[in-house]
Amino acid sequence: MSNASNDPAVLSVATCVLDMISDGMCVGLGSGRASAAFIAKLGERVQAGLKITGVPTSNASDKQARELGIPLVPLTEDLELDLTVDGADEVAPNLDLVKGWGGALVRERIVAAASKRQIILVGEEKLVRTLGERGRIPVEVIPLAHGYVVRKLKALGL
Repeated sequence: MSNASNDPAVLSVATCVLDMISDGMCVGLGSGRASAAFIAKLGERVQAGLKITGVPTSNASDKQARELGIPLVPLTEDLELDLTVDGADEVAPNLDLVKGWGGALVRERIVAAASKRQIILVGEEKLVRTLGERGRIPVEVIPLAHGYVVRKLKALGL
């Protein structure tokens, strides 16, 4: 759990979220420190007999889940996830989020979209008055969209 959060509030919320997980669920496993804390606690429950499957949003969450014995499945056309638990880089008062500083933006958004419900774990340090206050706002672009996205970003003055 070297990259997991040691923020007591995040650990407490991650523990509470575990109460929402029951046998047979398919859970999206987010990326980042808060998610790593949740995955560590989920791994303990799996080792104690909880029967769930996970869909990781990053190579790091994939690796951590495998090390903890959490069974993983691919995101297929007939799979709807029950819940995704992830973190955020910034959270505005209206609950808008910045995600993707860790580089898993597209995978995180796809897994979240395939979920019935999403829970975002954040510590107080992630709360901001306005998005972009603590850092950049990431844009992830697939090769096909490169020209279009560059044109749109230039039109915004970026």
